Amino acid sequence: MRPLTRLLRGVAAGAIGLLGMSLFAAAAQSEEIRIGYQKSSTLTAILKTNGELEKALAPLGVTVTWREFTSGLPLLEAINIGSVDFGADVADTVPIFAQAAGAKLAYIAEEAASPTAQAILVPKSSPLKTLADLKGRKVAVTKGAGSHYLLLVALAKADLNFKDISPAYLTPADGRTAFIGNSVDAWVAWDPFLSSTLKQSEARVLADGSNGLASYKRYYLASAAYADAHGAALNVIFNKLAETGKWVKAHPAEAAASLTGLWGIDAATVKEANSHRSYLVGPVTASGLSEQQRIADAFFAEHLIPAKLDTTALKIWAPKGP
Repeated sequence: MRPLTRLLRGVAAGAIGLLGMSLFAAAAQSEEIRIGYQKSSTLTAILKTNGELEKALAPLGVTVTWREFTSGLPLLEAINIGSVDFGADVADTVPIFAQAAGAKLAYIAEEAASPTAQAILVPKSSPLKTLADLKGRKVAVTKGAGSHYLLLVALAKADLNFKDISPAYLTPADGRTAFIGNSVDAWVAWDPFLSSTLKQSEARVLADGSNGLASYKRYYLASAAYADAHGAALNVIFNKLAETGKWVKAHPAEAAASLTGLWGIDAATVKEANSHRSYLVGPVTASGLSEQQRIADAFFAEHLIPAKLDTTALKIWAPKGP
């Protein structure tokens, strides 16, 4: 073989080898984050629609897959068994039920309190006028949701407990159907279901979380293992959520227009629902979990969880800046 021929073949072999190594390295750097969300996960729904999160994660070699859940508890259960990495977002009560079941989770971010974004509804023609009138009544509520705690503390305010009512544990969609069909006397709902039902059925609000009854904060969580290993991706997600929350509050009409198709609700109702939420995304702190402890203690007292919990025992992840 001529020297030049050998040289060219050697160069070609080396180039092929380098290309193979580059492709291997790219594959090794590529990873996927599986994000679970619900219909009420407003900021996540917007990011899923506009593709901004995928764009922000692309430089890290991270791709995104999405999975919708009916409510928060099955979402955190999916994180615990490893079928979802990140949950965006769930009501304050949900991590407590998950922790009671032994889930290994990490708080990633929180939305500031939104006490009017959930309420106990009764039909317009209902004879129920006060919380005390719920005694002996059938009340639809989603187990483990923020509405579950609102019902609990509302009953306590009227010197009642869960034994004084007949709870019907239903998903939001089934709760709405039962309420509209008059097969329950009251329904504890959260936005956007709350605002939609108020408009379409002219229901009445018996009580919401105002006046210190229930703050209703929402949390973003991941598996503890994911939080330990993927800080860079979580930083990107945290910042995009915070940015999107500010955008929703600054552009209410535009935000409502972007969600109306996703929710199947008219823009005016979406705008009303969004006005009840703070959408102020920030880091989670141990002191900020003080109401979480009150919620856990209240559920334990009602035998809704099997043991007392220290709600600060779950990992708290801290963002590292923009």
